[in-house]
Amino acid sequence: MVNDMRGKRIKIWKAAAGIAGLALVFLLGAGLSSRIYDWEEDGADPGGEIPLGTAVPALTEEEHEEWYRAMKDPGTGALSGTETGKASVAGGDSEEGGLLGAGGGAEKGGLLGAGENSGEDGSSAAGGTSETAGDPAAGENGETAGELSGEEIDFEYLWTINEDIYAWITIPGTNSDYPVLQHPTDDSFYLNHNVDGSYGYPSCIYTESVNAKDFTDPNTVLYGHNLKAKTMFTQLHKFESRDFFDENRDVYIYLPGQTLHYKIFAAYVYDDRHLMYSFDFWNEDVFADYLQSVYDIRDMSANIDREMTVTSEDRIITMATCMPKKADSEKRLLVQAVLIEEE
Repeated sequence: MVNDMRGKRIKIWKAAAGIAGLALVFLLGAGLSSRIYDWEEDGADPGGEIPLGTAVPALTEEEHEEWYRAMKDPGTGALSGTETGKASVAGGDSEEGGLLGAGGGAEKGGLLGAGENSGEDGSSAAGGTSETAGDPAAGENGETAGELSGEEIDFEYLWTINEDIYAWITIPGTNSDYPVLQHPTDDSFYLNHNVDGSYGYPSCIYTESVNAKDFTDPNTVLYGHNLKAKTMFTQLHKFESRDFFDENRDVYIYLPGQTLHYKIFAAYVYDDRHLMYSFDFWNEDVFADYLQSVYDIRDMSANIDREMTVTSEDRIITMATCMPKKADSEKRLLVQAVLIEEE
């Protein structure tokens, strides 16, 4: 009888310890993710936080922003002493010890991992302001992303940092001014890996292998996080303001020796389906019907330029990011632009 009682007590203590351990892991994980994402009071933790015990980036988000500026203009010498970007990510080796190839399992095909990995700052959209003073990617005077030519982006240098870099995107009026990457084998890799191959955030602007890397597809989808640091694609939410939408319509994609100039024609909230798996954009009838469905949107929060004619013969890009509130956790903000000029 005594042994039975003692056994029962041990089992109770083990169960209590297990519950306490799970609670501790949850609290630590929530605390870590809250430092990354900018959730509102009623917002939901969208998941995808860095697992405990996982190697984290060697650079802070602010240092990553400084490094991105240095990548675009290597002559600045910013962070010139660091060896952080020298990992051969495509090969799966990282000097920083990131868990390469961990993937991350983008649900529903990867609209930012189906939105399960992004908290964001919804207030920037509500305000509708185009000022960027204080943004990590802005200059000392609050400059936003500026126009260059494809020949001025030193891709040879970028490839020494990461061979998966194949383009550069600049969205004037915002601080979105980053390399574009595509992993050769894992579509969700850059959902939660940085340009140096380390596991964590801010991660990267990326496309999936369903899209070609020359932007010749009818619709090329680019993904990026919305983060507390207001970097990556966070400022796409500015296009929810009609005034900002009307005044800022350009997007530039730089490829080696080539510049693609796009004009934004739509910014609207959509569901979290994987666009490239849901629509055969190479089918002109399907593409035409899809475009018509965009023009038919009557949501008051959507900004659609119905005076612009976009047809199935055009090439567009879709920039996708997540929504901040719990009620919108299965929705995405899509900002779409049509190619108007290539040099």
